[in-house]
Amino acid sequence: MGKAKKRSLHLGIHDRFGNLSRAEAVQLVVDMLKKNEKDVYGLITLFGLTAEELLEAGASYEAVKGLGGLLG
Repeated sequence: MGKAKKRSLHLGIHDRFGNLSRAEAVQLVVDMLKKNEKDVYGLITLFGLTAEELLEAGASYEAVKGLGGLLG
């Protein structure tokens, strides 16, 4: 994990996450998309997740397509 990610986590910007791996972040985003939660944007941009990663982890095509240009 890079210095900026560690710093933002320690500052409490993302209180609910401790040390979060990329694989855990992908699974968390997929779970949040299945529950139709809208606060996934920060986590996607923090880790730079791609549409392919989310689709392989089990996200629906419609949910990923709905994120539009956010995903690389």
